[in-house]
Amino acid sequence: MFFVIGLGLCDEKDITVRGLEAVKSSVRVYLEAYTSILMVQKERLEAFYGKNLILADRDMVETESDEILRNADKEDVAFLVVGDPFGATTHIDIVLRARAEKVPTRIIHNASIMNAVGACGLQLYNFGQSVSLVFFTETWKPDSFYDRIKENSGLGLHTLVLLDIKVKEQSEENLARGRKIYEPPRYMSIPQAVSQLLEIELLRDEKFLSPSSTLAIALSRVGGDASDQRIVCGTLEELSQQPSEIFGEPLHSLVIVGNRLHHLEVDYAQEYAVNKKTWRQVASKAYGCTLE
Repeated sequence: MFFVIGLGLCDEKDITVRGLEAVKSSVRVYLEAYTSILMVQKERLEAFYGKNLILADRDMVETESDEILRNADKEDVAFLVVGDPFGATTHIDIVLRARAEKVPTRIIHNASIMNAVGACGLQLYNFGQSVSLVFFTETWKPDSFYDRIKENSGLGLHTLVLLDIKVKEQSEENLARGRKIYEPPRYMSIPQAVSQLLEIELLRDEKFLSPSSTLAIALSRVGGDASDQRIVCGTLEELSQQPSEIFGEPLHSLVIVGNRLHHLEVDYAQEYAVNKKTWRQVASKAYGCTLE
């Protein structure tokens, strides 16, 4: 059996009982290590699971799936994923490869940012399509996310913006020269994300992501302890002016608040507002939310 197992969001204890049983029964256990990260090191997982973990980077998952799936039709093999197994298309791809090889598969789900984002107080059924925001370069500044956010907002829906991470990435020069030299890990911060959003707004000039009247909620280490998890909300302008340490350690996510904002969402999220008065004023005037 080929198990694809969600690990949840925080540490070694977030795995489900069913997931842990599958890990313990497996002869090989792979830890996918590039679409997301846990808040603890691999060694803590190994100690808790009682298994050695094989790190599976992007290159291994995309080019060595035959090795990962080796003998999985005869014995148990586990593939561990931070969050939920189907939080990234890469994991769907490896399941399709297993099916093509007639390998029996089982998916064991867990919490991910896609549902844990509800911690900020916005109602999950009021979210539209999620978008990814990648690190800009001097020559590459993709802006398709802008249209998706605008579409969501037009329907009154919130947008979860997943911020880029770079783990075991090569520079353009090393990639071109075929050198297996990797850059240090990088995780996009909230200030950088807001800066890139506003940069595209300036280029588009569609007056959509207004710095002073667009509400947003920043989240970090959702699912962690009270000392780790951070939620900060305000206008884009307010968030851009905050010191980076206020947003906590990575990983970070950002929510652009949709136009159909409910007064209970405003009331709940204001606990995390940079300025509670401004939060309510913008919700009332710019979003038309009826508040007491």
